[in-house]
Formats: sequence, C-alpha cells, structure tokens
Amino acid sequence: MARQASRAVAEWDPFREFSLLQERMDRLFRNVFDRGFGFLTHELAEGEFLPSADVYEDDNNIHLNVEVPGVDEKNLSISIENNVLTVKGERKLEKDEKQENFLRQERSYGKFSRSFTLPGSVDPDHVNANYVNGVLQIELAKRAEARPKQIKVGIGQKALPGEAKAA
Repeated sequence: MARQASRAVAEWDPFREFSLLQERMDRLFRNVFDRGFGFLTHELAEGEFLPSADVYEDDNNIHLNVEVPGVDEKNLSISIENNVLTVKGERKLEKDEKQENFLRQERSYGKFSRSFTLPGSVDPDHVNANYVNGVLQIELAKRAEARPKQIKVGIGQKALPGEAKAA
C-alpha cells in the first residue's frame, strides 16, 4: 500500500495537472459561448492558432521545438529582444477549399505569436533555426562561462597537516 502511494506521488506532475486544467477550462468556455441555437458553430477566429512547443537543454545549448505544420517557412519570424525569444507566423487557409463544403473543420488557421523568456546563460549571437517536417527547431547556444567545466584532479603527494611546505 505504501509502495503504491509513493509511486503515485513520484508520478504526479503539477505542471501537467495545470495544463490539463487549462485545457478543460478552455473547452468549457468554448462549449458554453460557441453554441448558437443548439448547433455547434465553433469557428476559430483569426489568431486562435497556438502551436505547441517543447523546450529542453543539454550542456551546450537550449533547444526549442515549435510545431507549425502547414506553415510556409516564409511566414515564420524569429526575434530576440531583452532576453525574450518570439516566434511569429501564420498558417493560411487554402483559397481553393470552400468553407461551405466542409463537413467538419478542426484545424486552426491564422496568425500566431509565442514568446519565451530566455535565461541569462543564452548567447543571443549564436542561434540556429531549421524547419524540418513541420517543426521549427531553434538551437540557442549557451555562453562559454555558463557551460559546465570539467576540473582535472591531479595525482601527487598528499600534504600532512602541520607540515611546512618547502620553499
């Protein structure tokens, strides 16, 4: 019994719980305010597209992956100002597709903007970005002084307490 309780505590992630709560609240507000006379009339307003992002780091870099499938790389913009990285873009609805022919439209379109506060360890002059298979991959190099340093341990004679060192 105690083993199950400790495993449940170890598996609990408060950030995941907050994310789930936010999704449920968003769904609740959409369901309450987006219904018209009993018919589901939810259509995403322009600018409602918000791509998901993953951020992780290793010894030398901070990596940011933003999911932007269907966004033309010409419609992406990345900037850094005052230690804030901002990704802007737009996913456009194809003009060939007539909206009245849709039976269901779940993909969102429009302009988006995501901002991320960067730690002081990031070197804003060394940033690389690639767009691969619908994922914008941004690599931010850490400053040299922020990278881990390996200290070599020397092998030699051990000084005993009270012994004077020879000059």
